[in-house]
Amino acid sequence: MPNSHHHSTAIGHHPHAAARDAARAIGFAFWLNVSFAIIEFIGGHWTGSTAIMANAVHDFGDSLAIGFGWGMSRLAGRRASETFSYGFGRLSLFGALVNGLILVVGSAWVLWQAVPRLGAPVMPHAPGMVALAVLGVTVNGIAAWRLAGGATLNERMLNWHLLEDVFGWAVVLVAGGALLVVDWPILDPLLSIALTGLILFNVARNLVTTGRLFFQASPDTALVREVTAKLRAVEHVANLHHLHLWSLDGERHVLTVHLDIDEPITNAVQQRIKAAVAAALVPYHFAHTTIEIEQAEESCRDAQAL
Repeated sequence: MPNSHHHSTAIGHHPHAAARDAARAIGFAFWLNVSFAIIEFIGGHWTGSTAIMANAVHDFGDSLAIGFGWGMSRLAGRRASETFSYGFGRLSLFGALVNGLILVVGSAWVLWQAVPRLGAPVMPHAPGMVALAVLGVTVNGIAAWRLAGGATLNERMLNWHLLEDVFGWAVVLVAGGALLVVDWPILDPLLSIALTGLILFNVARNLVTTGRLFFQASPDTALVREVTAKLRAVEHVANLHHLHLWSLDGERHVLTVHLDIDEPITNAVQQRIKAAVAAALVPYHFAHTTIEIEQAEESCRDAQAL
């Protein structure tokens, strides 16, 4: 009996609609962020605050990253083609990787600006700092809130861009409020360094996850073991091999596997096996599955494959 392949797409999931929602949220964050970055430059010049100017430059860098992520998110919503048979979902993952690297570079630049000020702190215009900081926390907080519920790694990475800006403005707010009552300008670089270190720690974790998925590592080894056990438990499945579980974008996973059947079976039994396999995989909502059934007397044509 010839090999049988089973292909499925998760029911109830609408990747194209999700991609459009992500694009709208990222687009909103982009225009809000780039508009406020212009205000920051004006406010930095007005207050004479190098911290605000640094935030302005950083926000422009974030705007570039968000704009890039926006473009990637829009492309990710395109339908599959003969050239890109899985669609364009991995562009979102690529956007997350690039944006994470941009965020690391931007954070390094903030540290490069803040560390020298530890030895030569400059007293800025504190009331102006406080006013701009309140506006900055509000604007960036709204943008971060729009992306907070995003499902893709791209949205989560962009959300960290915006949260970094919220934290940065919170630093300016705290420092500006303190400088209204004490002559202690070193507060600004101290808090900037601490919060930038926190951001770098979290972004580094996301970069590790994104990098692993980009190179098609299994998204969850526990999930691999669980799926393997579920498939082994199906009647007539004696063993399995060539199980590959990888992710398109961190949320939509792909599964391929060969199942060894314990004895020759009829077409009717084969259909029952396929139905049992499909039922076993329902809870995992895989975006794509390819199941090959091999009977006892067959040799696997992919024997030399990984």
